Amino acid sequence: MDTSLHQILDYLNEKRKGDFSGYRTSMLQDRIQQRCADTQCRHAGEYFHYLKNNPHELGILCDALTINVSRFFRDALTFEYIARRILPLLVHQKRTARDPSLRIWSNGCAMGEEPYSIAILINELLEKTPHQMGITIFATDIDRNILKKARRGIYPFESIKDVKYKFLKKYFSMGEKEFQLKPKIKNRVSFSPYDILDKNSYAPPESVFGGFDMVLCKNVMIYFNAEYQEKICGKLHRSLTKNGYLILGEAEMVSEKYRTYFKKVNECCHIYQKIQ
Repeated sequence: MDTSLHQILDYLNEKRKGDFSGYRTSMLQDRIQQRCADTQCRHAGEYFHYLKNNPHELGILCDALTINVSRFFRDALTFEYIARRILPLLVHQKRTARDPSLRIWSNGCAMGEEPYSIAILINELLEKTPHQMGITIFATDIDRNILKKARRGIYPFESIKDVKYKFLKKYFSMGEKEFQLKPKIKNRVSFSPYDILDKNSYAPPESVFGGFDMVLCKNVMIYFNAEYQEKICGKLHRSLTKNGYLILGEAEMVSEKYRTYFKKVNECCHIYQKIQ
């Protein structure tokens, strides 16, 4: 990683408290080169000076580096397995153990499609098998601006195109171009800013102690190098309760160091269960 790139990342960390140093170098270079082209800077060194002299560019660069592409029920097979196998099993175990709480964390939640998808599945399950249970869904992202949009719960068609029609009618108010999520689902999710690389915590401060029954961290680790993927896996492992589930993206897997700490629950999805 060249000197100018280091300077840009250090400056971002200083001004925005976002540590991008663990991102894959090729990805960082591609996005900064694009910002160089957009700002008519000839190279990263010139762009660094532009960045310092144009405060508005900080937000634009952060948006370019944070990946906020998502939609409801992305990776349909994974969500189907969660709905049919994992959530019913967790609720049954909670009922048997007389444990009144279910805790879930969606890391890198972007505009909220993922945690809201989980909230819909939980609502469907509890309607079929009524049970007095406190449901807490924490959703975090490094990008504070995207969290503001997530809290609004308003989405274009592209975000809801994988939603089953019965869910669309039940949980959304449909306009001509936008779809408003109904309060019964919005109110189940608590959003807060959090950097998965924060050195001072292993779970969102709002969650107090972690202890999650399920953690979703889909399509986050693919942007980090191997060293930081291992650090993230360590955090996620620590944040899970005994026998808790870790949901990763289709192109992701648990880092080598932590493979003995998890077992893959099926061959079709990247879903792991903590075993030690």
